[in-house]
Amino acid sequence: MYLRLLSLEIKSFFRSPQFGTNLAVKILAAFGIVYFALVFLAMPFLFFKVSTEELGMEPLRLFSRFFIYYWALDLVIRYFVQQMPTQNIKPFLTQNITKTKVVNYTVLKTFLSAFNWLNLLFLIPFAGLLIFDAGLSPVSVVMFIIGIIFVFYFNNFLNILLNGKDAVLWVVAAAVIILGALDYYGIIHLTQFSEKFFYSFYETRGVFLIPVFLTAAAAFFAHKNIKNNFYLDKGLELKKAEGKTENIEFLNRFGVTGTFINNDVRLLKRSKAARSALLMSIAFLFYGLFLFNGAYKSDFMQLFAAIFVTGGFMMMFGQRVPAWDSSYYPLMMTQNVPYRQYLKAKWSIIVLGIFISLILSVFYLYFGMEIWLTVLGAGLYNLGVNSYVTLLAGAYNKQAIDLNSSAKSFGGGKNNFNIKILLLLIPQLLLPMAVYALVKSFAGQLPAVAALGILGIIGFFLRDRIFAFIVKVYKNEKYSTLTAFKKV
Repeated sequence: MYLRLLSLEIKSFFRSPQFGTNLAVKILAAFGIVYFALVFLAMPFLFFKVSTEELGMEPLRLFSRFFIYYWALDLVIRYFVQQMPTQNIKPFLTQNITKTKVVNYTVLKTFLSAFNWLNLLFLIPFAGLLIFDAGLSPVSVVMFIIGIIFVFYFNNFLNILLNGKDAVLWVVAAAVIILGALDYYGIIHLTQFSEKFFYSFYETRGVFLIPVFLTAAAAFFAHKNIKNNFYLDKGLELKKAEGKTENIEFLNRFGVTGTFINNDVRLLKRSKAARSALLMSIAFLFYGLFLFNGAYKSDFMQLFAAIFVTGGFMMMFGQRVPAWDSSYYPLMMTQNVPYRQYLKAKWSIIVLGIFISLILSVFYLYFGMEIWLTVLGAGLYNLGVNSYVTLLAGAYNKQAIDLNSSAKSFGGGKNNFNIKILLLLIPQLLLPMAVYALVKSFAGQLPAVAALGILGIIGFFLRDRIFAFIVKVYKNEKYSTLTAFKKV
């Protein structure tokens, strides 16, 4: 039965109306996975060399000391990125297939997640180095590796249990950040606790079974949670809420465009998914704190950070146009909606988000005028170039969004994270980097930053001509988008 379910998923992929796009995405994703696989294979050798030769520490103790931070990072990334172990199961609920088998298959799929097996590419070579190079006990090393592997599987099932519980996740993330800060300033010693606990997997027989039992318990509750929600009138139904009429009178003076902007403001206020994107864009505003503090001297890394600082909302919201309207997009297309006004409203919201981010990022003056000018140049470039690139990329992003879910949902709902979003980030990052590198090689850093700003200003004033091209692309993709949204 499990093989039959797998074959149906394979057929669904090949018979999809977006087969060409999906295949291209899968190929690019495969290249990305291969890249990370090679990185994970190389990391244990680099880690072993740095810990023994440069830090003079035992590799296993150093790994145990900081593993608690990697555990927390793995859980947070899984929550936002890892696809839920679900498929389009509604048709199976009317078939002669027991619910338990469908749930079992759904849970078993999680073991194939790259989040689980990529870590093995680090742990297995690391175990070999500990045994053959460091001369540690093979039995104890195997116990340690088993314990660490099950920590990751515990995260796998904990991710399912935390599905849709944003408040819990933010509390956990905030707690880890606060504890990490306290540990950094020596108020508490979190790393010492981490070292003592995880090193005991190697040092003390039987302790490695703790994450095994925790994983078994988490798997049991995750299985039970999914099974309890496998009903059309419960976990798979659309959530209903009382409708409220809201209107910003000021926007009505802008005609049809103002009406669409009003709709997007309501979307950001009401939808959990849109609010989640808004919160993430606010988080991007502080991304520069990690790259502007002197730890990274590279101008390109500073420009990379500046693009994210001023373009967080653009990336989180803009690339999901028109997917934000996927639930009523077919109806909207029957109303002879003026595409130009529709897209202009989306672009206006994106530009407003960039402009606000640019104003709020003024605190980066603390790191020097040079850093602030980089942020300003990147912001202007996002305003007049990347805003159009983002809107154009949205025409090819046909993954519908469940507006009732902040992250993921059971059954018919899908993870709002879409790998196409990552792929569509490539031109938004590579194009300004290429312009910056070209001008810098001839004129220096400040003229390179100025060139980005000038391109942004020019693009802003050429918006009418650029919009004519974008509208044409959206019209060409109209029917394939309708077909994709109807498939959800």
